[in-house]
Amino acid sequence: MKSGQSRGSGRFGAGPVPVAVPMAVMLATALWGLARGGMWGDESVTFQVAQRTVPQIWRLLHDVDAVHGLYYLFMHAVLVVHPGEVVLRLPSVCAATATAGLVAALGVRLAGPRVGLWAGVLYAITPMTGHYAQEGRSYALVAAGVAGATLLLLRAVDGAGGRAWWPYGTVVALTCVLHELAVPALGAHALTLALLRVPGRVWSGWGRAAGAVALLLLPLVWVSQGQSGQVAWLVSPGWDRVERLARNFSPGPAGPVFWGSLLLMAVGLRERRTAAVALPLLLVPPGILMTVSQVRPLYHDRYVLYALAGASLLVAAGAGRVAGVLGRVRFEGRRMRAGGRRVQAVVGVTGVLALTVTFLSQLPVHRQDRSAAHRPDNLAVVSALAVSRMRPGDPVLFVPSVGRLAALAYPKGFRRSRDIALRESAPRSGTLWGLEAAPGELRRRLASVDRVWVVAERSALDPRRSPPDPVERTKLAVLAEGFTVREEHVREERVRDDVLLRLYVRRRPPDTPAGDEPPREPADGRSPGVSAGAPALTSPRPDAGHPAHPPTPRLSPHLGRR
Repeated sequence: MKSGQSRGSGRFGAGPVPVAVPMAVMLATALWGLARGGMWGDESVTFQVAQRTVPQIWRLLHDVDAVHGLYYLFMHAVLVVHPGEVVLRLPSVCAATATAGLVAALGVRLAGPRVGLWAGVLYAITPMTGHYAQEGRSYALVAAGVAGATLLLLRAVDGAGGRAWWPYGTVVALTCVLHELAVPALGAHALTLALLRVPGRVWSGWGRAAGAVALLLLPLVWVSQGQSGQVAWLVSPGWDRVERLARNFSPGPAGPVFWGSLLLMAVGLRERRTAAVALPLLLVPPGILMTVSQVRPLYHDRYVLYALAGASLLVAAGAGRVAGVLGRVRFEGRRMRAGGRRVQAVVGVTGVLALTVTFLSQLPVHRQDRSAAHRPDNLAVVSALAVSRMRPGDPVLFVPSVGRLAALAYPKGFRRSRDIALRESAPRSGTLWGLEAAPGELRRRLASVDRVWVVAERSALDPRRSPPDPVERTKLAVLAEGFTVREEHVREERVRDDVLLRLYVRRRPPDTPAGDEPPREPADGRSPGVSAGAPALTSPRPDAGHPAHPPTPRLSPHLGRR
C-alpha cells in the first residue's frame, strides 16, 4: 500500500521545509513568555518531587502518583542540570516542537508537502498547544509520543516484515508508561487499520505490538487503580465538555476561525487516507474517556491533548482540497494547471496569509496565557507575600495541607517561619506535602501561640465548610474558637478564590483594654516537637513562571495527581 507522498508536491514545500517551518514556529511560540515568574500547583509538584532522591521518588510512587512515575524520574535527571522554572518547562517545549514536526511529517506522508506544512503550523499556533508546551507536566511529551507512534504505524503498514512493528510498539509502550491514559490511542490506531482495509499480516503485526504493550502496562494499571482516589475530583463530562474540547482543538476557540476550521475539517473528510488516520485520532481517545467517565470519571481535556493532532491534519487536508479545486478553475477561457508556478505561488501566499491572520486573531489569548496573573494560584506571589509580612519565628498554618506546596516550591518566603502543623516533611514521609500532627497535638501546638499566619484559599476558610479530614476540621475549629482576623493580604481582590495570607491573633479576654495586642511569642521560640518550616529543596528563582480553555485547578486536594 503506497502513501500519498507525491500528492500536492511541487516546488512549494519541497525538501525539509514542510517539517522544519512548523518546528521553528512551535519553538518560537513555546519559548515566548516561558519565564512567567511563578509556578502553579501541579508544576510545583513536579518541581519538588523531581528534586528528591531516586529512593524517595520510588517510595512516593507506592502510595501516590504512580501514573507520573516515569515522568518524575525523567525530570529528576533534567533538574540536576539546574533546578529552575525555565528548565522545568524546557522538556515540554522540546516535546511540543517535535510534535509539530511529526504532525507535519504525517501530513506530508498522507497528502503531500503543502498539507504537511499547513498541518504542522496549525498545530503550532493552536492556543491549547502553546499552553501545554509551557507547563512542567507530562502532557506535551505524551502528545509527541502518540504523534511519533502514529507515524511509525503508517511506516509499518507501508513497509514489509515484522521488524517494522518493533519501533512502533516501543514508542507506544514508553508513551503509555509516561501516562496510562494514552492507551486509547491504540483504539484510534485499530480503527485506522480498519478504515485502511489492511491485510491480515498487518493486523497480526499490530496485534502482537499492542499485546506486548498491554502486558507491560498491567503492573502500572494495578498500582494506579489503588490510587484512584486521586481523580475523585473529576466529574462526568456532558455535552458542554464536548463543545469546549472542540473549541480547544481549533486554532481559535470562537468566531470565524472556529467555524472556518469546522468547515475545513468537514471538507478534509473527503481525503480518505488522511481522514482514516486523523479522524480516529481526533475522536476515539476523547470518546473512550468520556464514555467511561459516565460510570467512573477519568476525563479531562489535558489527558487527550495528543488527539489535537487529528484536528490539525483534517483542517489542513480540507484546506489542501480547497486549494486543489481553486487551482483548476478557468480564467479567461484558459485552464490553469494545478502544478503551474503561478497557481502554486498564489496558493502558497494565500496559505501563509491565512495562517498569519489566524495567529494574530488569537494573539490576545496567547498573551493572556503567558501572564503569571492568569493563574490564581501563582505560588511565587504567595511566597513574596510571606516574605514581606511575616516576622522571624512566626507560626504558619496551611489550610488545607496541600497549600504547603507554596513553601515547598518557594521556601525562601517561609524560611524564617515555622510550620506549626507539620510532623514530618514531604520527602521523608514519602508524601506530596508532608504529614501533619494529629488533631490533639495540633490543638496543643496552636494553644501555645497568640498569633498564626494562615495560607489558604478564601473558600477553604468558609465557616460553613466541614472537611472530611479530622486534621483540617481541627484547624478550622481552633481558628474559629480562639482567634480573630487581624490582617489579610491577597494578590488580587477580583479573583473569586485567590490564595490569601491571613494573620489570626488570639481573642482578647473580656477585660483586656481595646488596642492591646496579645503578647507575641519570641522569634526563636518553638513548642516541643514542632517542626521547622518546609525544607528548602533549592534556592528559588523568580525569573520564570492556561488559555481560555480548561480552567486552572487551584489549591485543592487533587493538585499534582494524575
